[in-house]
Amino acid sequence: MGSGWTRMFVRYRWVVVALWVLLIASTLPLAAQVTKHLTSGGFEAPHSSVQWATTALNQIHARNAPPTLLLQNMPPALAEGLGARLHIGSSAFYAMGPNTTLFVPPPQLLLLQSRQLRHLVTQHHGSTTVVSQSAVGNVVTHDASTTLLQSGVIVIPVLVVLLLLVFGSVSAVTLPLIIALCGTELVLACVSIISRYIALSVYLTDIVSFLALGVGVDYALFISTRYRQNLDAGLSIEESIVDAMRHAGRSVFYSGLAVALAVAALMFGNDAYWRGLALGGAIALFAILLATHTLLPAVLGLYGRQVNWGRIRRPDFRFWKSLSHWVTRHPVWAMIISLSILLPFVALAPQVRMSTPANLATMLPRSSVLRQAIAKQQTLEGAGSIAPIAIAVRLPTPLTHDASWSTVSGLDRHLQLLPDVAAVSSPSALPGSSRNLALAMRHPSRVPAALRLGLENFVSFHNPHLVVLYVIAKTGPNDARTGLLVNRIDSHLAGWLPPGSFAAAGGLVPVLHSFNQTTQQKLPLIIGAALAVALIVLTIATRSVLQALLGVALNALVALATTGFMVFVSHHQLLGFTRQPLDSSITPLIFVLLFGLSMDYEVILLHRIQEYWHGNRSLNDAVEHGVATTGSMITGAGMIMVVVFLALLISPLQIMKTFGIGLSFAVLADTWIVRSLLVPSVTTIFKGASFWPGRRVGQHSLPSSLP
Repeated sequence: MGSGWTRMFVRYRWVVVALWVLLIASTLPLAAQVTKHLTSGGFEAPHSSVQWATTALNQIHARNAPPTLLLQNMPPALAEGLGARLHIGSSAFYAMGPNTTLFVPPPQLLLLQSRQLRHLVTQHHGSTTVVSQSAVGNVVTHDASTTLLQSGVIVIPVLVVLLLLVFGSVSAVTLPLIIALCGTELVLACVSIISRYIALSVYLTDIVSFLALGVGVDYALFISTRYRQNLDAGLSIEESIVDAMRHAGRSVFYSGLAVALAVAALMFGNDAYWRGLALGGAIALFAILLATHTLLPAVLGLYGRQVNWGRIRRPDFRFWKSLSHWVTRHPVWAMIISLSILLPFVALAPQVRMSTPANLATMLPRSSVLRQAIAKQQTLEGAGSIAPIAIAVRLPTPLTHDASWSTVSGLDRHLQLLPDVAAVSSPSALPGSSRNLALAMRHPSRVPAALRLGLENFVSFHNPHLVVLYVIAKTGPNDARTGLLVNRIDSHLAGWLPPGSFAAAGGLVPVLHSFNQTTQQKLPLIIGAALAVALIVLTIATRSVLQALLGVALNALVALATTGFMVFVSHHQLLGFTRQPLDSSITPLIFVLLFGLSMDYEVILLHRIQEYWHGNRSLNDAVEHGVATTGSMITGAGMIMVVVFLALLISPLQIMKTFGIGLSFAVLADTWIVRSLLVPSVTTIFKGASFWPGRRVGQHSLPSSLP
């Protein structure tokens, strides 16, 4: 943004602040309702056969069957006694603990009996939870939503202390908090509006909020630090702000643009989940950029020289001057030390496996009673019973014709002959011939109630061309053989049905199986787009093709090391992780954010080096001075980001832990190793060619006190 705009924001600072207060106040109710329209779904690719099948399932109004129940605060003996009152045998009750009982309804149990049992349990001060994938999804949604509030309560006090150490004054600490909180509130309000029209994931709130908070603090830190140093150099308040925005603000703009475009690369994921994250992440960055380039200059103008009020004694940061001097004198050793830290993790990267679990219970901690109940249910009823594969079929002739029912019976037989199929639930098992079933479809009110209710589990009387069969696999939803079974079913369906038919597998297992396959296929494109963004933005920002190529190469190195670190943590079950594949719904996002966030530190460092180099200093002096003056700021900003992301480790969900620990390692590796050692050492080794094809532009020397 030009100096003229900055001067206007400073001179009319009260107007700018008032407009922002009005904006925040008017959007606060929207931000408070951000989770209202979010969903744990959205994994279907648009216009795919899986999406069609899953949509078709919504047309089937299945009869409510008695559910499996988890009875808490209910000893097994007492639960059996309550069941005896309703003539339910003790074999339906299984002890899950001294005060927890699993109730698996017998085949002939009536829905009324199940409701009466739940009422009796409540009367005896117990509670009931339906054991299903839907119930687990609700728990996951609730835990993901509450993580934001809980982690915020934990992270803010730690963040304030860290900010005091980095900024060195009480007044200055408020600057990044104002920008981060205003930007976060604005992006949550935008997400709340968009989620009413586009399917957005429930994980979006945590991700974009912590992204906005972390980036907002970083950007405010870079600009306000430059402003305060300008004041110390004797510049006026207005000129200090204009110079800070001209230099640090320019770096922040390129960094924010890089992050926003990198996140936007997730659009290539080609489903509502990735589109939502791409849209939400991009909005978060633009909201923060808007705040840093409009509100921050106005607030700095209001603070004036009082920005230094409440100075505190800080640690002596001469460490960075000593380190930068050593790196420029021993660049090869700096490279060797850096690579010796990162390469062992890089070696583990090929072992990575990514998969979003179709058995949602495995997303919960092992100590979760609901997860244990679903595992027990699998033991009792079969591994695949918790998530049947729904086969939606659209027939060319309606089910009011006898021939259509013969087709359904034939499909039933074909499915039962497939390997790894434990059972098939279809209307063919209902009593009556094809003629009777066709008659029931023509005149549902004239057939016995039992037959009509049975049909409602498989057909829609409003769409007589549609029928659904359910395949129960021998293996669990997360098992690779179940995924192969889905592929086998899809490949054979067309050959088993008459011309004019259309059929596809739908439901939780096929949806997530398709999502995992699509994500793995699209991941190279997503990462490639993020790398291309990094290359283009770095080239424009530094006017150096060589530095842009080196930046992309080093980003890739950190990405591989981060992948290896997550493999290491998962394999050794550290930090509360269990040994399971990394979730494919979050891991690509870590890579994309890494490529974007690394631009913050890369652009800030290279701009500072170029500034000194163009000020008629030698390249070695420029590199040394650039690292010495930005080292504490960059690593301090990185530590702020790490604190923000590590707060996600309080979540009971491994998916959120993966996001937190992955980005934390990436930021630490990027700030402490790549920006502190690798970039300055490589720049020193390449000497004057480091900024090829850019040329050195002689300028007046800068005041030595400026950053």
